[in-house]
Amino acid sequence: MQKDKSLKVAVIVFPGSNCDRDVATAIEFIIGHPVIMVWHRDTELPSVDLIVIPGGFSYGDYLRCGAIAANSPIMRAVKTKADSGMFILGICNGFQILTEIGILPGALIRNVNRRFVCKDVLLRVETTNSIFARKYTIGCLVCLPIAHSEGNYFADKATLDRLDDDDRVAFRYATTEGKADMSVVNPNGSVRNIAGIYNDTRRVLGLMPHPERLTEIALGGIDGKLMFKGIMEAFL
Repeated sequence: MQKDKSLKVAVIVFPGSNCDRDVATAIEFIIGHPVIMVWHRDTELPSVDLIVIPGGFSYGDYLRCGAIAANSPIMRAVKTKADSGMFILGICNGFQILTEIGILPGALIRNVNRRFVCKDVLLRVETTNSIFARKYTIGCLVCLPIAHSEGNYFADKATLDRLDDDDRVAFRYATTEGKADMSVVNPNGSVRNIAGIYNDTRRVLGLMPHPERLTEIALGGIDGKLMFKGIMEAFL
């Protein structure tokens, strides 16, 4: 990884995105300078260290969540960057888009209760072998908000086993005691309580909870700030 004293970030903007400004504001507050907003119809990305695909309802969630956005012009450039080892963070709808385009395995399907779920959840950190989790400790509990109708992560057994074996599960929904038991706590039905996963290089993270919504004490906590601060410090 090339070191740089000024982390450069691009945030992708789609029609229907509603968390693009949220994540841009949170990151700017932490790194101390503006991020670059990139429109979905652009075909090229600026020179940056991190690409963020934000939450929201890209293209109104028509067809499947993230399916149309995955075919937008800018995502072809994002896929090329992912293949070359770029750091990419997909949050909520961004996670859905990353699975739709094939950068991350599996799919995000309808919540088992068929309802929109909006609340704070506890996550257990499964690995710290990534710049996205370097400020956490393995097994620690992180509180982050969720807001989705299609956050139910699904993949076949072979994929799930590979994610576990390769230490690529980033977070699992957990109890206050740190138990990731589907019969006890699971807000959407995600298989094996998975809330976020990495690609095979751990340079791409997709997660359903929103770290950008808990970056200041005034917002209720700073568990999300630790993720962005860790990324920034990795480039110092």
